[in-house]
Amino acid sequence: MDKLRVRYPVIVEGKYDKITLTSLFDTPVFSTGGFAVFHSAGTRALLRRLTEKSPIILLTDSDGGGRQIRSFLSEILPPDRVIHLYIPQVKGKEKRKTKPGKAGFLGVEGTDPAVLRAIFAPYLADAPERPASSPLTKTDLYQLGLSGKADSAKRRAALAASLGLPDDLPANALLDAVNVLFSREEFLSRRDEFGL
Repeated sequence: MDKLRVRYPVIVEGKYDKITLTSLFDTPVFSTGGFAVFHSAGTRALLRRLTEKSPIILLTDSDGGGRQIRSFLSEILPPDRVIHLYIPQVKGKEKRKTKPGKAGFLGVEGTDPAVLRAIFAPYLADAPERPASSPLTKTDLYQLGLSGKADSAKRRAALAASLGLPDDLPANALLDAVNVLFSREEFLSRRDEFGL
């Protein structure tokens, strides 16, 4: 199968994630070097420079390390220039490893190519531009019971699982993901389907 062209550069955690994505997509892919990004001024400067030229797609593993890297990058990069994409939490280990990682989930490198293609579909070069719409807001999350209520974490986990997202996303990360996947109107029109 030919490589699919993605509109924006992609940031991933490690070199094996980069190898996986460059085998599937025609776009520049940059690695943070894992936790090395915390200490590498050069890598941070490069990522900031990239966001000056183009929005970037951020795709990290769905484990604790991936969340730490995503959180760190979210603090140092302009939020309006970062598109957050997420892989589902799937138990397993990558082929090159002898045992699963600490969390026991597959990382970007182990994610099924068909799943990765579906995740990137809205950002392919030939995909139609999404019409501008108002995004879902924190107030919407509250009104839907996804934040600020006693059972909000449980409700967020159920929604995330139904969308194929990591089930432990904080409210802000879930909001970012939902706004990538749906227009506000589409999401609210499907709220019964999502158990909301």
